[in-house]
Amino acid sequence: MRLKDLYFLLGPEGQNYLAEIAATPIDGGSHLQVADRLRQQIGPERTHAVLETGMLRQQAAGKFERASGMYFTRQALQQASAEVVSTYRQGRFNKHGFKMLADLGCGIGGDSLALAAQAAVVGVDLNPIRLAMARENVRLYGHVDRFFPLQADLMELGPMPVDALFADPGRRTSQGKRIHSLYEYNPPITFLDKWRIRVPNQAIKISPGVDYAELPPGAEVEFISVAGEVREAVLWFGALRTPVSRRATLLPGGVSLTDEVVGEIPVTRPGEYFYEPDGAIIRAHLVEQLAAKLGASKIDDHIAYLTADRQLLTPFARCYILEDVLPFQLKRLRQYLRERGIGRVTIKKRGSPLDPKMLHQQLRLQGDEHRILFLTRVMGEPSVLIGLAHSST
Repeated sequence: MRLKDLYFLLGPEGQNYLAEIAATPIDGGSHLQVADRLRQQIGPERTHAVLETGMLRQQAAGKFERASGMYFTRQALQQASAEVVSTYRQGRFNKHGFKMLADLGCGIGGDSLALAAQAAVVGVDLNPIRLAMARENVRLYGHVDRFFPLQADLMELGPMPVDALFADPGRRTSQGKRIHSLYEYNPPITFLDKWRIRVPNQAIKISPGVDYAELPPGAEVEFISVAGEVREAVLWFGALRTPVSRRATLLPGGVSLTDEVVGEIPVTRPGEYFYEPDGAIIRAHLVEQLAAKLGASKIDDHIAYLTADRQLLTPFARCYILEDVLPFQLKRLRQYLRERGIGRVTIKKRGSPLDPKMLHQQLRLQGDEHRILFLTRVMGEPSVLIGLAHSST
């Protein structure tokens, strides 16, 4: 999209076309027909802007409450934090009463719209279209008077006189491939080292798949999941960091588990209950802390599954009633399921080389009963655990 096409969308005529598209959502069957009609009326570039905005608004509905009035580019939407995450993160900034913030690599303003609810925000991005979209998106949330867009190259921009900053460096290549190394981000997070002398209070969004060996010293790393899906991680510095080094936070509830010191967790055979920790717990290396909370044990030194003989409600893991544990043998498992009329299974795996889709075909299932199969290791041995989801979790 060109900047002049965005300005067209913001005008009365563009607003009318966007309203028309919103009233008749575009799908595979109608896209070509609508596109042909619009090209004749407003030309190809404006048609692309209208259709792209309409489709991206539909896709963004799961991220933003007001997506139907927002503006996006495809890549910026992919990188933007969900509103539930940016709002949660803004709460940590708000505790310190900061008056002036910087949002570096602000994109379409997904974090600026939350940060500007309580403080003035300088939104920095090199892309003028994203900056213009950010301004309009922050305006939609009623905070445009506290948002100050600045077009600049982050690698050339010196530290600004702000109280704290949030940075969201690019984590995809120009072809859309994900980047996991902190040193290959665009720009690499080392560009913030020179800022930290003047602006020690920093939050840096990173990939949850980060290599722990790359984590900078002196930072708290927080892994965040939303409705059970790990979405992102954040490095906290200065006054924004808490006394812990690792934290897992689950949204929308906002509950956290941290790296408090716990005793040695035993490794045992599976008991009556089986726990599957949330992905944020696993990424934050907090499985042993969760085990201590639950009074649970591990089933293997290197597997992030837990077991116990009593069930405790926890938001940090899914609990299953364990029906049986078998050494993994295809013939024996197939017979076991057939004898019990189990014709529907959900297959999960951790620490197993098996392909769940291929195994599903090989089982030749028959019957109406449903079970959950966990392909894993128990005390070093390839095993399959058969369980039922616990109705109280």
